[in-house]
Amino acid sequence: MRLEGEIREIDGDDDEGNHVSAGGNREGNDLISIPKPAESLSVSIGFSQQVVVGYALTSKKKKSFLQPKLECLARTKGILFIPIDQNRPLSEQGPFDVLLHKLLGREWSQILEDYGLEHPEVIILDPPYAIQHVHNRQSMLQDVAVLNLADSHGRVCVPKQLVIKRDPSAIPNEVTKAGLKLPLVAKPLLVDGSAKSHELFLAYDKSSLTKLEPPLVLQEFVNHGGVMFKVYVVGETIKVVRRFSLPDVCKRELSKQHGGVFQFPRVSCAAACADNVDLDPVIGELPPRPLLEQLVKELRLRVGLRLFNVDIIREHGTRDIFYVIDINYFPGYGKMPEYEHIFTDFLLGLVQNKFRKRLS
Repeated sequence: MRLEGEIREIDGDDDEGNHVSAGGNREGNDLISIPKPAESLSVSIGFSQQVVVGYALTSKKKKSFLQPKLECLARTKGILFIPIDQNRPLSEQGPFDVLLHKLLGREWSQILEDYGLEHPEVIILDPPYAIQHVHNRQSMLQDVAVLNLADSHGRVCVPKQLVIKRDPSAIPNEVTKAGLKLPLVAKPLLVDGSAKSHELFLAYDKSSLTKLEPPLVLQEFVNHGGVMFKVYVVGETIKVVRRFSLPDVCKRELSKQHGGVFQFPRVSCAAACADNVDLDPVIGELPPRPLLEQLVKELRLRVGLRLFNVDIIREHGTRDIFYVIDINYFPGYGKMPEYEHIFTDFLLGLVQNKFRKRLS
């Protein structure tokens, strides 16, 4: 079946933000000869043959993720990245050991589900149903809200939030009824792969909230010293980096504001890295490792993802109160230090575990 429906890119915290269709150019210059479909690569991975990773990525995602340092290291470890031809049936391609993707659309999701049923031996990163869970900012943080990590060296919370699906004129009244305190962070409800879905606004007064465009999520702004922690997850590996974030808002500033809704640029890009900056230790200290390990473990089980990142802030003036403010599928790993080593080890581990299960 040719892919004729709309397939769009999923944008986590990557620097991509445009829609793409399924009829893109075939990247023939990346094709490498692979064995016949009847031959399973992972069966012989004891480990004389190569691990074949089929990927379905946009050109921007490919550029940011499949950097030369990743591809070169992967080749030395026997890993081949093969582009999936979106103009051909997926079932006619391969064989693959792993299928890596970041596309969005009902047709693509159905293709992956059908392929997974037909080829249960192929590891799909990640299942469409799990990805969908973090595309809605209402459901995204629900799993965090019910966690009890009190014994994990800190407390993990989610900001108090309100979902507005229609009628911007009713927002001030809804905010009052919900008891939300100003200022408020406004984010689009859906993460749909567009640049618009990552727009960020800060509202200082209720009357200006009518200028916002639903559907959206309003979150109470939590002062956090202007620093955010991006927790990258690759399987069971956790890597944390600091990023500059929105500055604190004091009561005096709030009283001086004449109101309004202000749009902010995306604050989590690599250029905003705060790892090599001389920060106040109280602000820049990383969250406790045991806390992060327990949080990530619970999220992996509840959400069902193996490739994601969690944006965390520490409430200013505290050492052990943290807030999860966002979760992204397949984020910008190219910005993560040593990502090429972490990712190739992860892929090899997946296939080796699959091979061991077959032998047991």
